[in-house]
Amino acid sequence: MNFTEINCENLNMNAFKSIGKDWMLITSGNKEKFNTMTASWGSVGVLWNKNIATIFVRPQRYTFEFLENNDFYTLSFFDDEFKKELAFCGRNSGKDLDKVKSTGLAPIFDDNFTFFSQAKLVFVCKKIYTDFIKPDNFLDDSIKINYENNDYHKMYVGEIMKCLVKK
Repeated sequence: MNFTEINCENLNMNAFKSIGKDWMLITSGNKEKFNTMTASWGSVGVLWNKNIATIFVRPQRYTFEFLENNDFYTLSFFDDEFKKELAFCGRNSGKDLDKVKSTGLAPIFDDNFTFFSQAKLVFVCKKIYTDFIKPDNFLDDSIKINYENNDYHKMYVGEIMKCLVKK
């Protein structure tokens, strides 16, 4: 494996750009069965004295069932040259096709998690809290436009167990 584990506190990352503009792959599952999806919503920071990454996934996404049935998820960040592959993984469901074969992404498997060899940065996260977005708690009605079908995201807060950077 050509990754090095570093302390997350030593990471030089612009989360606004990395998540919101460059996107990331959320992956859950193991060698036997996993799925990945592209996301541009999420956050990283400190909560409950732990380094965390928070993701938001709608129940109709195929990755949702993997997140529900596994304790770990990974967030993989890529260089710009992989934007086409990330777009493909966001537009297509793993229920319908093999995203790995279709994109050429190469999975790396550990006992509890999966990520991709082409990533430049990976967060390995262990779920520590989940909950659905509750529409009654919106304080800004303009947010509701994101939920015209009442398909509210589920939030997953994961403790970052490993921060891996490409050597």
